[in-house]
Amino acid sequence: MPGGNKYNALKWEVENWDPMARAIKTRSARGGDQPRITGGETRRAQSAWPIRRARGLQIVESQALTELGWLVHGFSARLGGESLLDGKRALNLGFTDWDDRGRVAANRAKFAAALPSGEMPLVTLRQFHSDVIHVAADTAAISAEAPRADALTTRTPGLLLGVQTADCVPILLADTRLRVVAAIHAGWRGTLARIAVKALGRMRMEFGTRPRDVVAAIGPAIGRCCYEVGPEVAQAFAAQFPGAADWFDGPFEQLAHGEEPLWLPWLTMMPPGHVPPPPRVQLDLRACNRWQLIDAGVPQTQIGVSDLCTACRTDVLFSYRREGAQTGRMMAVIGIRGEK
Repeated sequence: MPGGNKYNALKWEVENWDPMARAIKTRSARGGDQPRITGGETRRAQSAWPIRRARGLQIVESQALTELGWLVHGFSARLGGESLLDGKRALNLGFTDWDDRGRVAANRAKFAAALPSGEMPLVTLRQFHSDVIHVAADTAAISAEAPRADALTTRTPGLLLGVQTADCVPILLADTRLRVVAAIHAGWRGTLARIAVKALGRMRMEFGTRPRDVVAAIGPAIGRCCYEVGPEVAQAFAAQFPGAADWFDGPFEQLAHGEEPLWLPWLTMMPPGHVPPPPRVQLDLRACNRWQLIDAGVPQTQIGVSDLCTACRTDVLFSYRREGAQTGRMMAVIGIRGEK
């Protein structure tokens, strides 16, 4: 990382701008490429985040939530659906422009059938990177048009709450005392707006949830290794969180405090067309959301974080950052089992 002046920041970027060098450096820092989701993970990762296979699908689960017999949950993966993407069948669960709505509906039905939930209607949202939380009161409240929000919560049995992601952070919360659940979609804007903490607060206001009774599962999302952001994001996080530097790699201090180098070609001693791009940093959204939950009172021993990176693992997950608009959407779901 560069020192505290503009020349050192410029020198750091010139020496580190090569994309291949950065990719090698990133892989080395995280211990090499991740193995396939087929049992190659460490035993600790397997026990905390098992992969369940049902009806030809792979479903990532949080062991901590699985142990709560009164709820059902799961994080979908890419493989095994009715959609066609790059000539392969894919489980796209979002109504994207490139996919047929009938296939998406079939994918959602297949995913729901693969969960041990029985007949539970799926409640989804029209997400827009906000801090809006919707309370799903009962099955009668389910409308044809999904509400605009980025988090759902309920204490009503028989509802399956779902949020869609393709890099953003999916967070599932469960109040083990009062049996309240929540599903949260946290991109960088939602994370900056503390949507996870606000969802926890809404659970407390509506149902009496205490943070110390909550178990949280932060699912597969784009990792620190792959999520590059510019100075506007670094500055926004620095303004909101005193310890934001812990969640960034790269010249964070320079970008966060507006000390951007002067990108003049003659300063780099390089010919036109070979000037390095403006400096960027890499952000760990999962770590930021974990810190927010701990700061809100959720015990850190009750927060599980998947280390699966969507951008690294496009063989089994969807990534908008890596693949662009021609990619699918995954879904994280949680619900309270209905009365038998």
